[in-house]
Amino acid sequence: MDFDTPVYSIQNARLQFGERPLFTGLNLYVKKGDKACLVGRNGSGKSTLLKVMAGLIEPDTAEVFLQPGTLVSYMAQDDALDEYDTLRDVVLSGLGDHRFDEAYKADVLISDLNIKGEQKTKTASGGERKKAALAKALVSEPDILLLDEPTNHLDISTIEKLEDIIRNFSGAVIVVSHDKAFLKRVGTSMIWLDRGIARMSDKGFEYFEDWQDAVFEQEEAEQRRLAKKIEAETEWLHKGVTARCKRNQGRLRRLFDLRTQRREQLKQTGSVDLNIDEGALRSKLIIEAKHLNKSFGERTIVKDFSIRIMQGNKIGIVGANGAGKTTLLKLLTQRLEPDSGMSRRARMIEEVYFDQHRESLDPDATLKETLCPDGGDHILVQNEYKHVYSYLKDFLFKPSEANAPVSSLSGGEKNRLLLAKVLAKPSNFLVLDEPTNDLDTDTLDLLQEALVNYKGTLLIVSHDRDFLDNVATSLLYMAGDGSVVEYVDSCTDMLEKIRKKEAEALKKNAKTAVTEKKETAKPKAQTRRMSYKDKRLLETLPHEIEVLEAEIKIVESKMEDPEFYARSPDEFQREAERLSTLKADLDAKETQWLELNMLAEELGV
Repeated sequence: MDFDTPVYSIQNARLQFGERPLFTGLNLYVKKGDKACLVGRNGSGKSTLLKVMAGLIEPDTAEVFLQPGTLVSYMAQDDALDEYDTLRDVVLSGLGDHRFDEAYKADVLISDLNIKGEQKTKTASGGERKKAALAKALVSEPDILLLDEPTNHLDISTIEKLEDIIRNFSGAVIVVSHDKAFLKRVGTSMIWLDRGIARMSDKGFEYFEDWQDAVFEQEEAEQRRLAKKIEAETEWLHKGVTARCKRNQGRLRRLFDLRTQRREQLKQTGSVDLNIDEGALRSKLIIEAKHLNKSFGERTIVKDFSIRIMQGNKIGIVGANGAGKTTLLKLLTQRLEPDSGMSRRARMIEEVYFDQHRESLDPDATLKETLCPDGGDHILVQNEYKHVYSYLKDFLFKPSEANAPVSSLSGGEKNRLLLAKVLAKPSNFLVLDEPTNDLDTDTLDLLQEALVNYKGTLLIVSHDRDFLDNVATSLLYMAGDGSVVEYVDSCTDMLEKIRKKEAEALKKNAKTAVTEKKETAKPKAQTRRMSYKDKRLLETLPHEIEVLEAEIKIVESKMEDPEFYARSPDEFQREAERLSTLKADLDAKETQWLELNMLAEELGV
């Protein structure tokens, strides 16, 4: 297939929900191999556009072309997965009719993304469900992959794996995401959805702000030109020219059209006003924790952790899914009692908590009722009363939306509303649990600026590397074994340090293993040379090791199911024996490869 030939195109698409026009003459195309970032304000229709492209929503009018034989796969922002028993069943469902013939593809992805395949879907964490939904979208090897907020709930290591998958993906990818670092790494082009129109660029996301500024400057120049033309037309009209003749009627219509065009162009794109009142700060020491320990059953979550959090500290908490970030957050905010150790906090703390699951939002309540639960038209914002319509406008909501139910909002709009509710309260201590999920880039920039200028104390759980780079003064890294290490670095620098440390540890362990092996080995009668067989093994062993590691992960995931033994004790025993054999085989092959690699280095092969 020619890479310049579109595999998908849509022309003159129009779509309206109620009185709200979402698309007005939208045009776009997708070529093979495109890695396009779909960007735009919350509520601009990004998720809806993906659903249109996936064939889930029919536009009111449109000319749609899909290359014959093209397979489209779609991952929703919030996939409904409860109909599947296990996470493996979720992934298998992506194969459709080939579910059993090509099950190995599902198992490979389950291993690559470190998914607990036998985990019950209903009890799985948000991160595990998101990984399963991703694997479901990928397993069929589609020609076009549509991803709506794929990084939500994912830890940084999984996000980096996803970046590699997308970069190496042979088909086209259209992705909606708030994660700037992710978009910069995967995107080779952009689709900007703005006021019902799709603008396209063949540049990556790092050029988006420059592109946006250039478009807005051009629009401003056009607005000035239109204003002068309207002024001239109005002056002509006031000179007493009658509208009775056809020529004059046509000119009047043109004047009204110009005014309509002007009104459309003057529609405020809005800017979020995120001024935060720091409240009364009476103590420099906000939180002190000493020797905190917390376990659930046999699993250690936090081990011997101590910290002093001072006024103005902005601390990010990072780590893999399941490492215990939320547990640590609850321990530090005294929402959870430690098994041992102590924590205390300043008396005059005015805490505000941002809940990533939006549980504090009532889907049946209106936007106005959410902000004014006791009735009335005014909301207390940082100790000053403000009209609710004006406050909603600060967060990019129109007055006409004040009586709309929360359930009608997009994910990003819900997060924006929750921010409006949370930030109205005076505080000197903000606790933010994944605040950036689903936010558009403009709101994200303004939130970052507000938090940087915030003089109170911040505790932030986030996987958004760019956001943490711009906001956090230090990071608490949870390795997953109970240890918590503080890094006074950017998130990018911290990750680089961790990778370097892990690589050095691996190299050290490998050399130690080889040295020990040499010391116990019998002296050779003569200097060893590398045979053809040795060289062949050096090439083939890495692949054999990878296969063994994948098999071990599959078996381990099966045995993690607490019901496995009760369901089939004999099979459990067989799998346990198989796991022991696989690990022994893996150990032997790794040792063999290390020996051969060291020999090759010594001989200069």
